[in-house]
Amino acid sequence: QVQLVESGGGLVQPGGSLRLSCAASGRIRSISRMGWYRQGPEKQRELVASIAYGGTTYYADFVKGRFTISRDNAKNTVYLQMNSLKPEDTAAYYCNADCLSPSGWGDYWGQGTQVTVSS
Repeated sequence: QVQLVESGGGLVQPGGSLRLSCAASGRIRSISRMGWYRQGPEKQRELVASIAYGGTTYYADFVKGRFTISRDNAKNTVYLQMNSLKPEDTAAYYCNADCLSPSGWGDYWGQGTQVTVSS
């Protein structure tokens, strides 16, 4: 009923930038919180940033000052602008959203997009 599709990952040199996008589609009536998680090699999935419908944001300490999350409610899309990337930012990045569909509220995940930071 609800699909999240990420885009924008890739290979970038240390210090570079990438912008991730995640578009939600399907029978969506409303989206409350949207967020980005990441999972590095042999690591647990961790929250990177989240944004409420009204725009209140949260950032993990390890990305504060470097990453910016934003959303376009009209397009059901969330973005993650990543600047000053470091090798330790290398991970699969996953979009997550709390969506209201005809079957009620649900927690949905995208398929992930790989970000590799390497020279």
